[in-house]
Amino acid sequence: MNSKCVVRAGRAAALAAAAALLLPMVSGAAAPQSDAPGKVLENHTVATSTAALADCGPGSLPETGLQGDVPAAERDNGRSTKGYRCNTSALGGFAGRGAGIVSASYDHCAYLGTIFPGDLLGPAPGVQVLDVSDPAHPVPTANLTEPAMLAGTWESLKVNEKRKLLVGTGVPALTGNGLLSVYDISDCAHPRLLNPGPGTDLQMPLPITSHEGGFSPDGNTYWSSGIAPSVVSAVDLTDPANPRVIWQGLIGQSAHGFGMTPDGNRMYLSDNGGGITVLDTSAVQRRDPSPHVPQLAQLTWTDGMATQHSVPVTYDGTPYLFTPNEGGSGGVKLIDVSDDANPRIVNTIKLEINLPENQDSAIGSASGGSAFGYESHYCAADRPTNPTALACGWSSSGIRVFDVSDPFDVREIAYYNPPAMKGRNLERWNSPHALASVLGIPALSISAAMQAQEQGKFDPSQALTTRTGMIAGGDLTTDWCFSPPQWRGTQLWVTCSDNGFMALQLDNDVYDPPADQKSTLGS
Repeated sequence: MNSKCVVRAGRAAALAAAAALLLPMVSGAAAPQSDAPGKVLENHTVATSTAALADCGPGSLPETGLQGDVPAAERDNGRSTKGYRCNTSALGGFAGRGAGIVSASYDHCAYLGTIFPGDLLGPAPGVQVLDVSDPAHPVPTANLTEPAMLAGTWESLKVNEKRKLLVGTGVPALTGNGLLSVYDISDCAHPRLLNPGPGTDLQMPLPITSHEGGFSPDGNTYWSSGIAPSVVSAVDLTDPANPRVIWQGLIGQSAHGFGMTPDGNRMYLSDNGGGITVLDTSAVQRRDPSPHVPQLAQLTWTDGMATQHSVPVTYDGTPYLFTPNEGGSGGVKLIDVSDDANPRIVNTIKLEINLPENQDSAIGSASGGSAFGYESHYCAADRPTNPTALACGWSSSGIRVFDVSDPFDVREIAYYNPPAMKGRNLERWNSPHALASVLGIPALSISAAMQAQEQGKFDPSQALTTRTGMIAGGDLTTDWCFSPPQWRGTQLWVTCSDNGFMALQLDNDVYDPPADQKSTLGS
């Protein structure tokens, strides 16, 4: 790209960012509903067990300490730059300038999310499109440079396979307003913009706030959620060229991601405080003229915060959710949702580093690595009915793979924590990790540390390491693996902030893909 194109892209991004930050809620949708939360249920139990450790086979380069930990000494001496792997190997990848918080994939292609303003630096601004026909050698084929893509897609870049659509919203700084672009990915390597008007044209913003988003299963609705204010918007994509908001609700204090039942009639909306709200979305699904979305129940918990999203699955006909917590070392909750009014936590998947008695060690090793330590983020099951495996991005613990054929007796079967990009911050300006590393405090771990201290399980001496004083000027001694992995037979397609896109191979003796494998994200 020549210098004039870079300048034009920079100007467009600046306009997009200004629009996303400053556009008010505009006409086109009714005032957001604000219903009572339904039945409120509280859970104060802190899970104290872990998934059984993986048995690492030949060719592994396993962790040396607690499950999920990257010890301070190994960050300091460079050992973490080799990465850690168990029953996995890397087939290939594409780092580029790094990847935003959430990326997506479809067919033989991958789409690298963006973080503003770092995505503007370098020769390939916007969402990078990769052809992964050969997983060992992904090839860039296009850049999506519409305003939403340049403004930062945060956790909004999602695919609906049924309708072959890719959607992302503009989120330059935690919350954005007005920008949403829809692409036809029938030719996945060359997405085609479908809505040059509403949502893409800066003079035709949509009345949405955005941070995260995702599709209804049929692909006819894209749901956008903003964390401040906590507005959830249903965007009708029946005609992708003319997206329009058909319902909005003000749900709780701070909404995050969600999951939806296969029929689109229930949404399990995440609460950043720690919990979920069960919403009856059937009126939107039916396209009632003036839809009402009742809040059926709210389940809150103290073991984990910043609930990320939910993966709806069934076991022997009973509906459950796998629900990760982005902060507070709460791990992944298994929630029984067979009764809409009484959702119940029935199990929790944690790593050893997430246990209350290990929060001192977690603070000691994660310090200097910026906001995230060892928290779960996005997960994907290998099928929606009786899933056999769950793969999760687990921040600085890398990609974790669990056998969940019995969801009450979970064991880890594999992991891949990619090589740390220590000292390479300036090469990774589309990485939220590289951008956030100006600060070193593991802020998302503090609530769990305080909880452990209240329980008398926090030893300050264990938290004091060579890294504890790194309050400013953090480093890249781990990566941040946030994106949902996608199941591809015995492969996992994953994206981490510093390493970008990677195709991973699971050892055949630890995972046998079911014949009806279908990577299941929930939204």
